[in-house]
Amino acid sequence: MLLSGPAPAIADAPAPVSPAAAPGRGLLPAGDDGVEVVARFFRALSDPARLRLLEFLLPGEHTVTECVAQVGLSQGRVSAHLACLAGCGYVQARRQGRNAFYRVADPRVADLVVLARSMAVDNAAALAVCMYVSPVTAGQALSGQETAARS
Repeated sequence: MLLSGPAPAIADAPAPVSPAAAPGRGLLPAGDDGVEVVARFFRALSDPARLRLLEFLLPGEHTVTECVAQVGLSQGRVSAHLACLAGCGYVQARRQGRNAFYRVADPRVADLVVLARSMAVDNAAALAVCMYVSPVTAGQALSGQETAARS
């Protein structure tokens, strides 16, 4: 698919500088294994349902039943998404009787979600026409869920 119109002016914008970046050092781990871990970190967030669950859990803990009501998916799918998020360290579960209460494991997740939303809004036009990252469809979300749970 070819896009008509001028190419985005990437070279015109100054490169962002992070205060965390030390001169002469990259932001990512030096080895391929370290970069793969960072990529897996983002893959766990690549599903819209998991992002909605994280956002819902930011203010406090909730049961699976409350999560199901919030995101509108089946209990099985919500449980699988929560298992993925827990397995990747984004959320923690606390058992009380027959219920499991989920909460965000690290307060930095809130910063990450806010930053991602802000950047997505700022880049909405580019994301809408991006040929390399397609929107997730219902069928892809199911297969992606299984893949992320195994990652």
